[in-house]
Amino acid sequence: MFVDAITVGPVATNCYLLGDEATKRCALIDPGAQAPDILQMAQEDGYTPAMILLTHGHFDHVDGVREVRNLVGSLPVYLHPADYPYAPAGPYSPTGLGELEDIHLYREGDTVTLDGLTIHVLETPGHTAGSVTLQVGDVLFTGDTLFCGSCGRTDFETSSQADMLRSLARLARLEGDYQVCPGHEGASTLERERKGNPFLRYAVKHV
Repeated sequence: MFVDAITVGPVATNCYLLGDEATKRCALIDPGAQAPDILQMAQEDGYTPAMILLTHGHFDHVDGVREVRNLVGSLPVYLHPADYPYAPAGPYSPTGLGELEDIHLYREGDTVTLDGLTIHVLETPGHTAGSVTLQVGDVLFTGDTLFCGSCGRTDFETSSQADMLRSLARLARLEGDYQVCPGHEGASTLERERKGNPFLRYAVKHV
């Protein structure tokens, strides 16, 4: 498994490349903007995009999807149905993904296969109703659910503070340690967040 990242767009969103090292094919996770830069990262890493995986439907995570597909072809796109076709991010924000061909709606317990990699879908609502965490091996792509030392906002139209606490508690109770690749800011580990993230610690105590 190979993971690389690039920060894109007006609110510094992390877009990840998840690659199978044997086949050199990859998933692009949350291509929120700057499609040419994302594809240049893939080319420099030696990987060919095979699919697009979305942790949720806010504009800053999905606005590069159409351009990526225009540049490389109609890649399958995966998103939770609660965030399709739109996940509102405030009255003055862009609307987001919209209707797409070759859209795959994934839910709790689903898996996506990328050659030798199996990507597990964990529903972690709170930031949006359709937020998911993607677990592959010892890596968690947490979108805007779990950040290093913090968590995602819960003041949007489909947000829920109660759901966020349940999602954070769920992640905290996963067995073992994981690399945490969040939707914004720096990476972390689950064990580090268990020990030092006040939102995670509160969720575990009260949920």
